[in-house]
Amino acid sequence: MLEADQLLEEGGGGTVRHRARDILRSVFGYPEFRGEQEAIITHVAEGGDCLVLMPTGGGKSLCFQIPALLRPGVAVVVSPLIALMKDQVDALRQAGVKAAFLNSTLTGGEAAQVERGMREGTLDLVYIAPERLVTPRCLDLLEQCELSLFAIDEAHCVSQWGHDFRPEYLQLSVLHGSFPHVPRIALTATADGPTQKDIRDRLQLNDARVFAAGFDRPNIQYRVVPKAEARVQLLQFLEAEHPTSAGIVYCLSRRKVEEVANWLASKGRVALPYHAGLDPAVRQRNQDRFLKEEGVVMVATVAFGMGIDKPNVRFVAHLDAPKSLEAYYQETGRGGRDGLPADAWMTYGMPDVMALMGMLDASDLDEKQKWIERHKLNALLGYCESASCRRQVLLAYFGERDHPPCGNCDICLRPVSVWDGVVAAQKAISAVFRTGQRFGVGHLVDVLLGQATEKVVKFGHDRLKTFGVGKDLDKRSWQSVYRQLVAQGHLAVDMEGHGGLHLSESAPKVLRGEVPVAFRQETAEPKSARRRSLGAVASEGRPDGPGDEELWQALRSLRLEIAREQAVPPYVIFHDATLVDMVRRRPRDLEALSKIPGVGKSKLDRYGDVFLEAIKDHTPPE
Repeated sequence: MLEADQLLEEGGGGTVRHRARDILRSVFGYPEFRGEQEAIITHVAEGGDCLVLMPTGGGKSLCFQIPALLRPGVAVVVSPLIALMKDQVDALRQAGVKAAFLNSTLTGGEAAQVERGMREGTLDLVYIAPERLVTPRCLDLLEQCELSLFAIDEAHCVSQWGHDFRPEYLQLSVLHGSFPHVPRIALTATADGPTQKDIRDRLQLNDARVFAAGFDRPNIQYRVVPKAEARVQLLQFLEAEHPTSAGIVYCLSRRKVEEVANWLASKGRVALPYHAGLDPAVRQRNQDRFLKEEGVVMVATVAFGMGIDKPNVRFVAHLDAPKSLEAYYQETGRGGRDGLPADAWMTYGMPDVMALMGMLDASDLDEKQKWIERHKLNALLGYCESASCRRQVLLAYFGERDHPPCGNCDICLRPVSVWDGVVAAQKAISAVFRTGQRFGVGHLVDVLLGQATEKVVKFGHDRLKTFGVGKDLDKRSWQSVYRQLVAQGHLAVDMEGHGGLHLSESAPKVLRGEVPVAFRQETAEPKSARRRSLGAVASEGRPDGPGDEELWQALRSLRLEIAREQAVPPYVIFHDATLVDMVRRRPRDLEALSKIPGVGKSKLDRYGDVFLEAIKDHTPPE
């Protein structure tokens, strides 16, 4: 195998930019940098500190991997998930880079070998968990090494205002004091204004250059559907659009995770549970299957996913609303890392609102942080109830307020009507007030529709002025009105009682007609057209010419066979996007194959001949 440093020697000298481009092409197999990658790499390679805000799938890893190859010494990558270090290191080794990890999964002898390689300078990159890095023993080891840079991945974990706070990240400020001349690059895909400030303050990166590459993921289609029978809705979505795709389904509770996974399995899907309460061996086995097999659906709590490198996750579904737009962006960003189309699909209803508010009120956060979390929750509700482009709402939350309508979300594809809701809002709020501000949506809707249920009669609510005044709308519409009134801040959920609604400060103004109120018109979810297993449909970005399906399956089978022989995930060999290009271009020799993005020199030498043979066997003669 041709190592990365040999490739550098063959490339010769030149400016940092030229050498970086040589590495990009020869080691990683990509013809051009994307976005601000080149500027970031040059800045770090020349010794500068920086904070990088770049969407998942935008190529963050290259921003520290290439400087690590340009600078003398070993690069230390701080990664929060031990379980994924091996896959990241395997991918680098496939490209000819001398990489290793240092964590508790290694034997004493294996760890000693990695430490020796660090001291002797025979390693390019070493991945280390933050808990280990800040120990006196590890810091002493680093003192004995020539260090090229520190890369702090998932940097939002340092912020208490972020959604993935990890106390051990707070100790990483020691790097600046102990190694002041070693450049540091902190990277995250998710950070609003307060979180960005927290990252810079806590990691002592106040003088660092900030590269904000934007948060847009144009290949992801965002959809929010009114929650009815969530499991049935999920299955219909999967059967119609992702019958064989790998994906993630997020649920709020551990019990629901296991129930949904078992239910999907009973319907014929390969579905596995993942949550913090599972036996660690089971949890690891399920994660390994998700990474190394095709078409596995992982049903999980938010304990799963941070740092997941699997590039061909074709959908991320939420059966319960996430805790914030930051969390939603991070979780949905695990889909479509390869740049091919992916779906972010969510069911949402009033129970989600009540559950999230209840969790927040019951938490032991101080009042300042609760206020911040409440603001984040309100932003999420606004996103779910939006009548305008979802991508515009999502990006505006992260400060990008001038994005045009995306054309790739449910609102853009099927625009919703907005109607004057003053009268409906007055009826809904009046029902809340006259019933004593302590009942939930179901009971309030019964009152408005004139349904003399046992509960309505028991409390005498069939004798109220508001009883039956809402027959102009149906049950589903009134549920939507109440959700939107909560999202707009006119009503609030009382979590100290039993989740009943009560009037907020602006409610009297609505009752007096002093505040305009508009609602989005709920529409039925359309039936989706079934997609073919290859995804050989133009909308999925995959080829659909004569014989493409057969070649696609042949290349996937070959990739899986090689991956199993080496005990690595298939995407470590080649990404789906690389296989798609092979199907489209059908290269006939090594030179043509080397021009496929993702085929570097090391992979060309190792796999070029066998993939060319497979392409030849499934390509008719001209």
